[in-house]
Amino acid sequence: MEVILKETIDTLGREGDIVNVKPGYGRNYLLPQGKAVLANEGNVAMFETNKAAIQARIEGEMKTADALSKKLAGTTITIAVLAGTDERLFGSVTNGDISKKFADVNIDVDKKQILLQDPIKTIGEHTVTVKVGFQKSVEITIQVVPLTETAEA
Repeated sequence: MEVILKETIDTLGREGDIVNVKPGYGRNYLLPQGKAVLANEGNVAMFETNKAAIQARIEGEMKTADALSKKLAGTTITIAVLAGTDERLFGSVTNGDISKKFADVNIDVDKKQILLQDPIKTIGEHTVTVKVGFQKSVEITIQVVPLTETAEA
């Protein structure tokens, strides 16, 4: 089944691309969610006329992703949490916690962009990948420290 993507999907392609997908994926997910349209003559002609606008939007997204990756490259975030004597946390540090820490320093990163395999449950340094754009990601360091009276969560 051939469809035209109405938005960038990481595993398929960029907005405006004509891709071949399995019929069930296209019929049950892409089309009902409004993420794609069938690649018939009318839709192909419509996307050809809007190609310049789509390209400009993609270039804008790429510039935003580049700026965010430069801003995040080599960043270390310190998060203070309650911990026991064996360096295990009471709870865990999740991608939502990391996103809130970014918001505190005026960097807009959605928690869905933070690729965390499992929540962080130990004290120390952890490397986390942040997806900043289509097929572009950057590594940051999360420093988890025990909460004391002088440290702030």
